[in-house]
Amino acid sequence: MSKVISGIIPDEAVFADFRRQALSTDNWFSKYDKNGMEVWVEVSPATSQANNTGPKVHKIKCRMTIKDVSAATMYDVLHDSQYRKSWDPTMLESFDIARLSANADVGYYSWQCPKPLRNRDVITLRSWKVTDDEYMIVNYSVKHPKYPPKKNLVRAISLLTGYLMKATGPNSCTFTYLSQADPKGSLPKWVVNKASQVLAPRVMMCVHKAGQGYPEWKAQNCPDQKPWLYPEQNTLPMMDPAELTLQRGDSLENVDESSKLDVHEGDKAEDSS
Repeated sequence: MSKVISGIIPDEAVFADFRRQALSTDNWFSKYDKNGMEVWVEVSPATSQANNTGPKVHKIKCRMTIKDVSAATMYDVLHDSQYRKSWDPTMLESFDIARLSANADVGYYSWQCPKPLRNRDVITLRSWKVTDDEYMIVNYSVKHPKYPPKKNLVRAISLLTGYLMKATGPNSCTFTYLSQADPKGSLPKWVVNKASQVLAPRVMMCVHKAGQGYPEWKAQNCPDQKPWLYPEQNTLPMMDPAELTLQRGDSLENVDESSKLDVHEGDKAEDSS
């Protein structure tokens, strides 16, 4: 990852690099382009593949053309943890832990996985940036001293996940999601990569639908309360970023779930290629 300030909080270079990746078409292979939804996977350099030093899981990018929701509203939806409870069907628990700066916090999220796989959770540092017509959110996994991995959940890893919302009109935008995340659990690589290509667009469509309903919901639920836009409204406790460290997968226990996958799951994945 690019240089960070305060030991761990993203600086301008991180946002610039994320924006470059979100908008670039170089070294990205198109997997899907239909009905205003595009999906790419990053193409690893041949030298990296030859040396088997590439990442365990693909970096995936989805872009959705939205014609009926503004970039600002999509940005609010992604930030509003109270609203997420009403539209995220897989969420088990989600809460913000502490502020790190005016535009960065650390939080917890857990979600339900299809049986028989174990459910996952993640601790992430999230940071955001707003310009005239663009909104960006990036996050990556960190270790928090008070939130170690739980015995009943598998701790997943976000190497880099983020969103870029770019206004194309007063009530329209392009919505880009980029992620390189490892669900851990020793799942076969093809399962992780195939699942991400299928699930990511579904998540995008779910967030879009949430955006359509957000203005009406927000009008009845603390309409003036948006601490992600107005830092003075934020009541979370402050935390020293030095207490956090980057979370990498090699320090987490692998839970072998590959035996729980039916053989026909592999067939399904190959059939959908």
